[in-house]
Amino acid sequence: MTLNDPPVSDRWPSFRELREADPPETSWSLFGARDELGTLNFLTADVRRRAASLVRSGRTFNLDYAIGAFDPFPTGTRPEARHSLFSNNPWHFDDWLDSFYLQSTTQIDALRHIGHPSVGFYGGRVREDFTPETPTLGIQRYAEAGIVGRGVLLDVARHLEGEGRPIAQDSAYEVTVADLEATAAAQGVVFEDGDILLVRTGWAEYCRTRMDARARELFAKDIRVPGLATTREMIAWLWDHHFSLVAVDNLGVECFPYTPDNDLAVPGLEPPERGIDHNGGIHRHLLTMLGFALGEMWALDELAEDCAADGVYEFLLTAKPLNLPGGAGSPANAMAIK
Repeated sequence: MTLNDPPVSDRWPSFRELREADPPETSWSLFGARDELGTLNFLTADVRRRAASLVRSGRTFNLDYAIGAFDPFPTGTRPEARHSLFSNNPWHFDDWLDSFYLQSTTQIDALRHIGHPSVGFYGGRVREDFTPETPTLGIQRYAEAGIVGRGVLLDVARHLEGEGRPIAQDSAYEVTVADLEATAAAQGVVFEDGDILLVRTGWAEYCRTRMDARARELFAKDIRVPGLATTREMIAWLWDHHFSLVAVDNLGVECFPYTPDNDLAVPGLEPPERGIDHNGGIHRHLLTMLGFALGEMWALDELAEDCAADGVYEFLLTAKPLNLPGGAGSPANAMAIK
């Protein structure tokens, strides 16, 4: 058994075994027919108790970028929030947000966020199940359950830079399974069932500090983002380690454009008239077929600096999405405690 072979579990089937599931390569039958938590089911009471024991110094690390940190949003599709403050008397303030796009900064996707044209949405739900008034697969399910577990950071950006091959932030660099394994080995990380996996590429900070308004206009016309390779091998690796949540400091978890000629694309599908063509990405497989909780645009640089300084890449992690019934996503409200 090598350092990061998938952990042996009597409870959860391997991705290879899921080929025999109905539909194939789905986890729908594992957690009950009406399940709405997906991989958050890996966050058992024992997993949470063990995670709490990781707190030593009590140092906390904010993993959320501020609302508005990426305005104007680089894809050009997410409006800026307008914050209004009002007062009914000299000693009182209230406020509100208009045009608050819930996925315009550090965020977590709900399981209703993405479907697959071959099988529908997670658990076999259909598009008609989802309206602002229906709670099915909404982000409130994550808020009700709470996200508390052992966080593990893989600082791929730092590791590759140390090897003399830094990630070009204006490229679609594919973080491969080999990159993740090599980073874990260099950091001395051994995975456990239920881990919350954080992957640092360096892109979010690059976007925030290096891309001016003109650069963002050009980016929207030719989107290129480093991220996880969009391959079945990547999906199998993530599932076989039984991560409860996978969060990356980039625009969409995976690289974009997707890995060329990959083994995930459904042949013959016409691209949508508007928006990103998800055919060939891993969002559809992770969210829809396996029920993965996914996070994007997480703020990982401060945490990464501390982990590099003390050599400890594990910590207690908490996240509390908004309790918004029927929401397709939410700010993460995430924190690491070491």
